[in-house]
Parts: sequence; C-alpha cells; structure tokens
Amino acid sequence: MKEAMNQTGSNSILVPAPTAWPFIVALGISLVFTGVVTHAVVSIVGAVILLRGAIGWWFDVLPQQREDLVAVIPGVPIAKSTLIVDRLAADHRVQIPVEVHPYWTGLVGGLAGAVAMAAVAMIFGLLSQRSVWYPINLLAAGEIRSLAEAPVEQLRHFNEAGLIAGALIHGMISFIVGLLYAVSLPMFPRGATWRSGLLTPVLWSGLVASTLGMINPTLNARIDWGWFVGSQIAFGLAASQVIARTSKIATMQNLPLIERLDLETQGGPEEKSQL
Repeated sequence: MKEAMNQTGSNSILVPAPTAWPFIVALGISLVFTGVVTHAVVSIVGAVILLRGAIGWWFDVLPQQREDLVAVIPGVPIAKSTLIVDRLAADHRVQIPVEVHPYWTGLVGGLAGAVAMAAVAMIFGLLSQRSVWYPINLLAAGEIRSLAEAPVEQLRHFNEAGLIAGALIHGMISFIVGLLYAVSLPMFPRGATWRSGLLTPVLWSGLVASTLGMINPTLNARIDWGWFVGSQIAFGLAASQVIARTSKIATMQNLPLIERLDLETQGGPEEKSQL
C-alpha cells in the first residue's frame, strides 16, 4: 500500500507522523541529571518520565513506523531561492572518519583507564593515609551518608558498602568516558591520541573542580588535586592508547556512491547484485 501511495502520479505521499516523545525523553534526561545536584527524588521522577518517553517513542517507530498521508497539490510552482550557495572546499570530508572504532573498544579502553586510575588513587591512599581504602571510601561518600560524616580514621578502614558504591561509580563513569573516547578519537587528526590523553583529562578535572562541592562535599574537602589530575591523566593515556591500537571498521564513506544511494531502497545492495 505504501508503495502504491508513493508512486509517480499519486496525489498524496506518506511522511513520518509528528510525535512529542523525543521532547519527553529530553525532559526526563534533564531531570535525572538535575537530581544529581539537587535531590534524589528529582532523578527518580526524571527516570520515570524518561522510561515512559522511551517506550512511547519506541512504539512510534517499531514494529511499524507511524506515518501520515499528506496530500500533494499538483501544478503549484516552487519558488526558487536567489541565495548563493557556498561550495565546500575539496578537502571538507577529511573530518568525516572513513574508519571508526567499534563501540566495544570503548568499554575495553574504559576498563583499562579505570584500572590505571585506580592504581594511582591507591598509591595516593598508601602515601597519604597508609590505606588503599581511603580513596575508595572518599568516592563512595557521595552516595553513602555514613561515610560522608565519618572521620578520617574510619575512612582508612575497609567498608563493604563503600567498596560496592565506589566500584559502581568508578566503573560506570569509566565506561561512559571510554565510549566517548572511542567515538571521538577517529575524528581527531593524526598524532592526537597522546594529546587527547593528556589534554582531555585536564579539562575534565577543571569541570569536576567546579561542581564537586555540590556532588560530593566530603571528597571536595579532602581531595588532593595534584593526585586527582594525575589519576585522570593515567586514565586518559591508558584508555586512548588501548582504543587507538584496536582495529577499525570501515564506515559508509568507503562504499561506492551507487551503493550509498541504494542503502535505503528495498532489498539493499546485496539482493540487487543477485538480480
């Protein structure tokens, strides 16, 4: 039926139906992160809105995309623009990667960075407080109230809840940042792997320094910024090097033009070649 409606000479075409679910999803994401610096209830409400919006958006697209039938008025002239079109330079496509890292390399790189960062943090704990549990408990203090109010002596000792919370926080952030590295590294020019491993952690440290007082006051009051920046650089170097050394996969830019234009048609290039 869709093909018949879109045939040449038809007085109507099918277009994607309008939907408000993307705006609801955006609202949910905003509330989730707002709750990080305000109250946990805000994040919970945001998560509920996010889940509802994601489900609604899903059923707008799958298993069948919602579409509206729009009438086409024949014979109506289309006004031509008098504006001059700026032509792109011949080398404008150099910023579009022809090869990218698979997403799983971001997870591996994030894991490598997490190990390197944890090693630096534990060395700091041993040298400053003679305890490897001290930096872990400081990190977990943002989520566990008893640790946030605990004296330094208590933070030096093993805490099961602190270990679980600290590992979850550290692992989640490491995997997210690792994925960002995997996505962004192919867009950088050659030789930028080392620079991104050094510069990005410094910029990230500045962002953390401006917000840590609201997110984790206990860590903010007792953090050693020199060691913190060092641990971030260890993460950046380890993650970027692991990701950069993995094999890449070719993007659509490597396909011939005829195949790129044919990707959205029924059957795809593989079936077309068999005809």
